[in-house]
Amino acid sequence: MIRILVFLAVVFALGLGFAWLADRPGEMMVTFNGYQYQVSLMVAAVAIVAVVAAVMILWWLLKSLWNSPYTISRYFRVRRRDRGYQALSTGMIAAGAGDGALARKKTREAAKLINSDQEPLINLLDAQASLLEGDHEGAREKFERMLDDPEMRLLGLRGLYLEAERLGDRNAARHYAGRAAAAAPQLAWAAESTLEELTERGDWDGALKLVEAQKSTRQIERDAANRRRAVLLTAKAQALVGSDPNAARTAAVEANRLAPDFAPAAVIAADLLFKQNDVRKGSKILEAAWRAEPHPEIAELYTHARPGDAVLDRLNRAKKLQEMKKNHAESSMAVARAALDAQDFATARREAEAAIRMDRRESAYLLLADIEEAESGDQGKVRQLLSKAVRAPRDPAWVADGVVSERWSPVSPVTGRLDAFTWRAPMERLGQLIDSHEDVAVPAITAASPAVPAEEKAIAVVSDAAVEKQGDAADTAANGSQRDIAAESAADVETIEQTPEPPRLPDDPGVAPEDEAEKSSRRFRLF
Repeated sequence: MIRILVFLAVVFALGLGFAWLADRPGEMMVTFNGYQYQVSLMVAAVAIVAVVAAVMILWWLLKSLWNSPYTISRYFRVRRRDRGYQALSTGMIAAGAGDGALARKKTREAAKLINSDQEPLINLLDAQASLLEGDHEGAREKFERMLDDPEMRLLGLRGLYLEAERLGDRNAARHYAGRAAAAAPQLAWAAESTLEELTERGDWDGALKLVEAQKSTRQIERDAANRRRAVLLTAKAQALVGSDPNAARTAAVEANRLAPDFAPAAVIAADLLFKQNDVRKGSKILEAAWRAEPHPEIAELYTHARPGDAVLDRLNRAKKLQEMKKNHAESSMAVARAALDAQDFATARREAEAAIRMDRRESAYLLLADIEEAESGDQGKVRQLLSKAVRAPRDPAWVADGVVSERWSPVSPVTGRLDAFTWRAPMERLGQLIDSHEDVAVPAITAASPAVPAEEKAIAVVSDAAVEKQGDAADTAANGSQRDIAAESAADVETIEQTPEPPRLPDDPGVAPEDEAEKSSRRFRLF
């Protein structure tokens, strides 16, 4: 567009010039070699312009002839390069589609038309074609040759990393990921693999530096980076508790500052502060974490902040927690435990029952059994509560990748993933019986067997679960008598009165004897 405007401006200027000369007639005389040439001014101007144009055209023709060999060679070179890039593009598409034969064909074609030193993508296509052909050894050799080229080094490390992962060689994979992360921290795959290696080794300082590098390159968001740093600092504090309490306290306090709602960081920081007689600061940390999300470890540590406190003082501290988070099962459970220690059985029973109404769980029934044992010693009621605990949902725990742990850990023991443990109720055990709102057991549905009646099988299932659960409850009892209660409760569950088989409906054809004989004796559960 600009060139057109310039051209029009030049033509317009020439037109104005010729018009100006036409309005001012004159003559121009030239004497040359004894001859006089006299022409009008307009003719002279036109002649001069024509001579200049002819000289320019002649110069262009001479220059074109002089540069014609180079122009012709450049035309064929550009045409060859275009064909090479077309082959390279087709080969990359074929490699992505999984067509190894076409990818190999286009690799050879592109290598003939384009120099691999000028276009590194040919090396990538060659390696991808080898992988599609199943030549993993050849692909690894090509990736290793890429390490010598600074432009291709990260690509080579990525290929070697994937090959090591395919072979299951985690050490080699992490080695290549570490080299890539050192050169380019913004690479997510390299940073994540290196982070797993550092956390598995327990190199918390190195992991913290890597997270900072990820944050500086904006690979992860600020909130995610703070969460990771809080987890790593908490793990560091755990590792330094025995050897360097001051460094452990500094790390734990920093972790709590980054994530005030992270219960493990709050518990470790407050515990270290309590040990250094800083009860006020430790209590504030626990109170802030409790407001965010109540946790039984927070309640336990908060009520026992001062070892010399009387049981009534601990009860008051538990009630203070309840005021911060009302209508929550953990608040009621904390008050019930402290009231039981203080022999305030009415308060303990009221709060334990309130916890069951809000969140029915195993520990609440066990706590009620302890309260009943301490207050009245009524073994029948104790056994009844223990049998309810058998069928109640499980308490929340630290769960990661199917692993249930009583203690928090920074990484998953299965996958090595950082911050994998979450506080939630584990999946129910197989064969868990479902209770009604009146806490009446619903017999499990079983397949009938000619040798064993269905009623006896259902009772056996209940008794097995009860014996297992009663054993767990007995281990957690405060005195030896609780173990006797659990054993007696298991015996009582085994002797549940068998309900007679209900009469068959008139339109119910029943089960044919031959079909009944083919059925397996193993139990089938609907839930």
